[in-house]
Amino acid sequence: MSRSSSGFVAGLTAAAVAAIGFLAYQASAGVPDPAKPEQSPGASAPRSPRDRANPAVVPAESGAGERVVYSVSEDRVWLVEASGKPRITFQVTPGSVDPAPGTYAVTSRSGTVTGSDGVPIEHVVRFTTVDGITIGFSAAVDGSTPKPDPSKKTGGIRESRAHGNAMWEFATISKKVVVVP
Repeated sequence: MSRSSSGFVAGLTAAAVAAIGFLAYQASAGVPDPAKPEQSPGASAPRSPRDRANPAVVPAESGAGERVVYSVSEDRVWLVEASGKPRITFQVTPGSVDPAPGTYAVTSRSGTVTGSDGVPIEHVVRFTTVDGITIGFSAAVDGSTPKPDPSKKTGGIRESRAHGNAMWEFATISKKVVVVP
């Protein structure tokens, strides 16, 4: 190949790489970050009357489809099937830091780790961070669900071990998590 041909090929290759990089940037610019809520943190989801006498009823303001729903005010979780019916609902013990109402996605999972409070935990399902504090669901290996120490910033939302197992099976990477007030 002559010198001019190799220069021409190098130029075409550089142009193609630049075009692909530009198109990849454009495509990623429109993709929402799953670790950030779709709503602004100061906004709250529209409130609908909750049937507190029947906690199995999924909050109407939680959207549609298969999802994990977490109510900050009720300390309750629903694992919701694609049909909109809850697979299970249960009480949880939140950490000292709450996520803002909004729609998130499961970003990471760990089988067993030590929680920020020093307690061995399992079936950790993380979905966001707030001011550097990771927020996620987990179960203490010893089965405890103590109230968090308000002087420490913790984002673990504790479940019983049985509920932790259910969450682990249901909430895989990218599963929608909807936080309601």
